[in-house]
Amino acid sequence: MVMLIICQYTIAQQACPVIPLPDQYSKVEHEFVIGNHTALVVKDASLRPIAVYLQQELQRRYQIHVNILSKSRGPAIVLQRSKPGTNADAYTLTMNKEGVLVSARHNEGIFNGIITLLQLTTGSTVNNASLAVACWNITDAPRYHWRGLMLDESRFFYGKEKVKSILDWMAFYKLNRFHWHLTDAPGWRLEIKKYPLLTTVGGIGNFKNPNAPAAYYTQDDIKEIVAYAQERFITIIPEIDMPGHASAANRAYPAFNGGGTEKYPDFTFNPGREGTYQYLTDILKETDALFPSQLIHLGGDEVSSGNAAWDADSGIARLMQTHKLTSRKQVEDYFIQRMADTVLKMNNKVMAWDEIATATLPANKTIVCWWRMEKPETLEMSLQKGYSVILCPRLPFYLDFVQDSSHKIGRRWKNGEFNELKSVYTFSSEQLPATHGKDSLILGIQGCLWTETIPDGRRLDFMLYPRISALAEAAWTQPAKRDFDKFTARLKPQMKLFEQAGLYYFDFFSPRKHVETGDASDEKHYID
Repeated sequence: MVMLIICQYTIAQQACPVIPLPDQYSKVEHEFVIGNHTALVVKDASLRPIAVYLQQELQRRYQIHVNILSKSRGPAIVLQRSKPGTNADAYTLTMNKEGVLVSARHNEGIFNGIITLLQLTTGSTVNNASLAVACWNITDAPRYHWRGLMLDESRFFYGKEKVKSILDWMAFYKLNRFHWHLTDAPGWRLEIKKYPLLTTVGGIGNFKNPNAPAAYYTQDDIKEIVAYAQERFITIIPEIDMPGHASAANRAYPAFNGGGTEKYPDFTFNPGREGTYQYLTDILKETDALFPSQLIHLGGDEVSSGNAAWDADSGIARLMQTHKLTSRKQVEDYFIQRMADTVLKMNNKVMAWDEIATATLPANKTIVCWWRMEKPETLEMSLQKGYSVILCPRLPFYLDFVQDSSHKIGRRWKNGEFNELKSVYTFSSEQLPATHGKDSLILGIQGCLWTETIPDGRRLDFMLYPRISALAEAAWTQPAKRDFDKFTARLKPQMKLFEQAGLYYFDFFSPRKHVETGDASDEKHYID
């Protein structure tokens, strides 16, 4: 029995304490000591911003100041370029007591390497202004290039500091795409200078209180947050929702209102008014200038929930006659195709929810977010048309769904299913028959944080952490190398990091430690 315990302890000690789990790794029986006299060596000037990021993180976390130099004779952390490679995120980390070498062909890979190094410091303690870090040799690359998280700020507005905190944790777990849902029925959150009422009028209200003071991001705010994300190698993709979910915009500029239903009034933009297209083009031009992602998300979802008024609109009737359209769905597709043309002319790709699968768009410039897992036919259609796809099915990737059987606030699927940590972790595209043989079109996966039941940052924390870490490993690590029990062993030390950061997280290991907050009655407000 004693020998068995010793054996198990040894194996546990060999578990690589990094999330997401690297592709290849081996333990080295040494420690590298980081202290105030440790050199951080960069010979390539283009790598200096990454070195500064590592320097700042070591200072912030441990009050240790390393010196950025072009060369060193003593123990050092070295960042350097390696031989050409095709995977921009790939890196190699080599460690022993004499030094640390982070090498990669691309800057993204170098950044991923320093993030792994920072994760290896977790649990280490500072003694005499020095930090002893266990050594590992790691060769790593992700399964998917797109490792995404979506945040809805139309329903509730969280502000710059909360968004920056989310970006910090995304970087810590090597997530690299931030899909920002900035416009919807409750509120318009993006300043458009040509149409100031979008924010001063459309920005009034939130999901609970239609009279809440206007809350939005100025263009200077956006530039600041985009730059912050770029420092962490995170691309921000803005979503300007259309032709549905337009109520906030229609409050500000009713001339472009396409009507709605009794349940969802003023829900759509008007596809039958030529001015609508110029209005939205102006908005997209300002949006494009703020976000260098060369990708704009046009929404396109749930239009049928609120487009009944189209049947009585004379302009839409003329549009249908002119273009031989026979249904509201065809009108919707016509609208999306026109607005996609606008996006494409600005040298962007176009992205939207899976309702656009029926539209005719250029395959090499279209990205579909597949969210309706009950409609595998939309995934199949998207792939057959050659559209690239982001997998974000409601089960398991909608993070407004409850995460524990005892939780009452948030969504459950029709048969009571919810999105526990394990279901997020174990997701794989291999579970979806439509993806078989189409691997090249699957860009990656994305968690979606809708916010009808998330009125503040405290509730946001509770829904996002620790599921963000499971999402990250599902996006990075090959399915054959994933093991949920081993993952939870690596996750446990992360709870202390969440605690230190002041996050009101859900403790998977002590579910009653923090209790959920919010209003269970909000569940009834979901469209679907």
